[in-house]
Amino acid sequence: MPIYNAQIFKIDAKETRRYAGLMRAKNFNEKNIIDACDEAVLMLEVRGIWNIYDYDAEKNLVMSTPPFKLDGKSITRHLANCDKVICIAVTVGEEIENEVTRRFSKGNYVESVLLDAAATAAVEQAADSLEMAIAPQFIKDGYKMRSRFSPGYGDWVLTNQEKFFGITGADEIGMSLSSALMLMPRKSITAIIGLEKNKADVKISPAKNCADCDNLDCPARH
Repeated sequence: MPIYNAQIFKIDAKETRRYAGLMRAKNFNEKNIIDACDEAVLMLEVRGIWNIYDYDAEKNLVMSTPPFKLDGKSITRHLANCDKVICIAVTVGEEIENEVTRRFSKGNYVESVLLDAAATAAVEQAADSLEMAIAPQFIKDGYKMRSRFSPGYGDWVLTNQEKFFGITGADEIGMSLSSALMLMPRKSITAIIGLEKNKADVKISPAKNCADCDNLDCPARH
């Protein structure tokens, strides 16, 4: 399983504002958001891993060992016509979440929320970066990459996370699952990316998942 290590030099301030729930807060000081992003960059420990498997779209089976069956209409619909899938795991490490907890415990609530939002933006950027890094080899082979899709999106039940976690190889980059099936470190992602054969030219672009998710009440939705 290829390991992906990269640095993030700048965190998207607009995405940080969105994850902090401040998109409509017109009078909030933008400098506070930028400062949180700048601080967060210094704490990131970006690591990623990915693996590719054949996929049986008719049976909704990832052909891992043993095969992994996908449950949920949204995920199976998302992977329709794909014959391969990429399973990825990405984390930005524990240091930043420990600092978020420390500041919250000291009553620095605004700093804590902004730093937490910056970490969320950072792990999404890290996943985008991993996709951008691996996309050319699949596009060269005539594949179109679907946007990434994670357990818990739409009706892809979170209980699938346990088996899915194993086929990503996430434990090799220091990730684990809690008893409640939450990823640890908390600022981490596991996701599946469908590969559909396509002879047309395909542009490489970072994935955005909000349009694919059925959760219309999500505060992070665009």
